[in-house]
Amino acid sequence: MSIENHGHEYEFEPQFGLPERLPQTERILWQGSPDVGALAQSAFHLRKFVVYFALLMVARVYPEVTAGASAMEILLSLKWLLPLAAIGLLTVWTLAWLTARTTVYTLTNKRVVMRLGVVLTVSFNLPLSKIAAADLRFLESGHGDITLALKGEDRIAWVHLWPSVRPWRITKPEPTLRAIPDAASVATALSKAWALETGLSATPAQASRASQGAAVLQASAT
Repeated sequence: MSIENHGHEYEFEPQFGLPERLPQTERILWQGSPDVGALAQSAFHLRKFVVYFALLMVARVYPEVTAGASAMEILLSLKWLLPLAAIGLLTVWTLAWLTARTTVYTLTNKRVVMRLGVVLTVSFNLPLSKIAAADLRFLESGHGDITLALKGEDRIAWVHLWPSVRPWRITKPEPTLRAIPDAASVATALSKAWALETGLSATPAQASRASQGAAVLQASAT
């Protein structure tokens, strides 16, 4: 089974999150979407935007404060920056919400299916037999990213996957289940399904701690 792209076919989904009904030999083990808040923080860097706009405001009011300006004068000095910050942050949150609302990840006993796209919806079938490794990175509140490294020459364009892709892996993009709830349980289900499908053992491996301090689960075919 090769990696398949079913393109823009989901105005009427025969089965939620899937381009077609599953055959009788295949069953859904897990299905979910990114958490909006976790996705906004990890993929859209909402917190960094907040810090950026806060620094701009501090830089703008500092001369007014040192000059002894009144509270009203300080507030008036921000009359353009405050609306700009509000619009910018609302835009980032809206993009995260739309992405989470239109993204569906499905794990079956045969494959991982990623339904992606806000405007043009596409789906990618990733057979478990084509997955060489799976890394788990924890975020906050039990959410996490599960990154899939593919075997052989199979490639999916980075831009087609974003934001469901590992950051900065441009030449060999790695599809990623972003900001999913209860990521540890999903990683365990993926590891077991991969082992059953390939007949190989999926061995957890300790790796360096990520920004939120977590272990990495790797399923290696070697």
